[in-house]
Amino acid sequence: MPDTNVPETVTAALSPPVERRHIHTRRVTCTGYRRTDGLWDIDGHLTDVKTYAFDNRERGEIQPGDPIHEMWVRITVDDRLVVQAIEAATVKGPFSACGAITPRFQCLVGLTIAHGWTRAVRERLGGVKGCTHLTELLGPVATTAFQTIYPILARERGERPDRAHGADGGRPPLLNSCHIFASDGEVVKTHWPAYYTGD
Repeated sequence: MPDTNVPETVTAALSPPVERRHIHTRRVTCTGYRRTDGLWDIDGHLTDVKTYAFDNRERGEIQPGDPIHEMWVRITVDDRLVVQAIEAATVKGPFSACGAITPRFQCLVGLTIAHGWTRAVRERLGGVKGCTHLTELLGPVATTAFQTIYPILARERGERPDRAHGADGGRPPLLNSCHIFASDGEVVKTHWPAYYTGD
């Protein structure tokens, strides 16, 4: 049975839950760094933890709080978000061979984090060609790369990140990235009128 003594995290942003038991926690942490050589590192860390002990064929009994999955990935990109290097590591998995796939992640070197990134990652690492959890981790890592790099470079060009154009002064990279930046919306009409497509 799950350990009912594990404290539950409840946020006021959601409605009060019905009585329940904490069973599983997945944590994903992504951190962006600017390197002294001009490149950028984005480190991603994923853990899956249960609140109860269970048997694993290769690892024996896994205790509450001991991750069934613990994985890391680091991508190194340039200012244009082109992947220059990647490292992937499986610290813990349900099988001893889980980490054997990590060299395969080198196939992402040379790709650009941009529209189509998720599709390109799935083509190269989806299904039996990769690790489900490491591949999933590349989504938030890519978002963190954008959040790390884009605002700094915009500031260095003297632009506000929420109003900045592309690196070449052209199409704003945020255009149509979410409902706020819809090309026919008020934000685009106000900040990027040349790209406004509304009435």
